[in-house]
Amino acid sequence: MARLVTLIVHPDPQVRETMRSLLEPTDLLRVLGEAVSSDEVLELLEAVPYGVLFLGVDIKGDLCGFDLARKLMARKNRPALVFIARDEGKAFDAFELGATDYLLWPVTPERLQRTFERLKQFKAHFKLIDPSRDWKDKPAPGNGEEADEEREQTLQLPLGEEEEEFFLKELRQAWDFNKRLSSPVEIEKLAINLDGKAVLVPYNQIIFVEAFEDYSYVHTANQKFLTSYRLKVLEDRLRHHRFFRVHRKYLVNLDMVTEVASLPGSNFMLRTAGRTRIELPISRRRIGQLKQILGL
Repeated sequence: MARLVTLIVHPDPQVRETMRSLLEPTDLLRVLGEAVSSDEVLELLEAVPYGVLFLGVDIKGDLCGFDLARKLMARKNRPALVFIARDEGKAFDAFELGATDYLLWPVTPERLQRTFERLKQFKAHFKLIDPSRDWKDKPAPGNGEEADEEREQTLQLPLGEEEEEFFLKELRQAWDFNKRLSSPVEIEKLAINLDGKAVLVPYNQIIFVEAFEDYSYVHTANQKFLTSYRLKVLEDRLRHHRFFRVHRKYLVNLDMVTEVASLPGSNFMLRTAGRTRIELPISRRRIGQLKQILGL
């Protein structure tokens, strides 16, 4: 059964990588490319018959995600649009533009199942291009306006297996090259809004992060900052900088851990460095992985 050819459009490489890992296992979609800007999307749409765009609200290029959606509304066979956003603020606008779904990041596999159900309904009405159809079977155009319209249509030729493999290989290499060029420079500092100004806190000064409703507290040796980041967002951002989620409420800088101790009742806690010794609980399901990381 033909799958919907899918393009992931987002400026954050981690978002694109995560979305690809979530989408590739399904038989409904075939992920064929990534892009970071509206210019790349428009160029790829000229070459690839995409059926679905997973589209970030804020993308690079001359058009934002919503402007790009408006431009695509004029297409005869418009792909399904699934927006990816950090908050619900623009959900109404997205559905006004005919979006198939609106996902809040980070997205869970369970939530994505609802998106797949909506895409199945979309697929039932979407005109999939059949690569096996021979263009010669098309009747010759007549005279007048119908002939002019027919000449203006793009001719789509089926590719043989070797040609298709070569095309996909070249396309992947182009995307990989573009990904290296477009990957943003990351500084090892966390931007925190404090009294209307941005304070940059170096990662190595953060002792631990504490969840607080939809926000989080970032603890350093001298200060405690309330931030707008959810703990899962900071976990994804800091996991490659020696931070570990020891509990559903706590993310810890492993370089700051000085002791891991067992408590009565098969409970565990850790102590961190700093002027004031801090003790944090460790969930039982995470203690094994933590001990393995620490070499205990």
